[in-house]
Amino acid sequence: MKNSTLIKGTAAIAVGAALLLGGGGTLANWNASATATPGTIVAGDLNVENTTAGVWKDRNNATINNIATYKVVPGDKLTFTQDLAVTLKGDKMAAEIDTTGISETSGFTATNVSVSEPELTVGGVDVLNPLVASAGTQTVTATITFEFLSTTGNRDDANKTYNFNNVGFTLTQVTQSGLS
Repeated sequence: MKNSTLIKGTAAIAVGAALLLGGGGTLANWNASATATPGTIVAGDLNVENTTAGVWKDRNNATINNIATYKVVPGDKLTFTQDLAVTLKGDKMAAEIDTTGISETSGFTATNVSVSEPELTVGGVDVLNPLVASAGTQTVTATITFEFLSTTGNRDDANKTYNFNNVGFTLTQVTQSGLS
């Protein structure tokens, strides 16, 4: 008798489940959808270009017309100034200007020369490196200083050549301070 009741109960459950599932039953799942309109995104821009030929000047701020024929002596301090067209576009854009192709041992003894990091100005006003995005392309003036130290003695580096032919500027994106 026990088996008969068990079989009847199981059969009733199976028939009920079949009716609910197969017959458009009432095991309903509600479902709805909506169209999303997230919009579009636009990439920013980062670029640097020389706008004019760079200018060399001596310690007295006199222009050096041909750096290849200028003979430095201990104590000389030369500056190279280059105008750069810098484009930085992006909500969190920041980039650092660095020099390339400059090495303190590019022909001279390292302890006898000093080459600075670029000093930057925009419209004659000092700006910090890294630069941040602006409304458009801006002219950034980069100045590097080469100093043949006055402590050089004993004819050290006499008649040596320092090659500036490969000097360039790079603009590298960095994480803007205070942003994540």
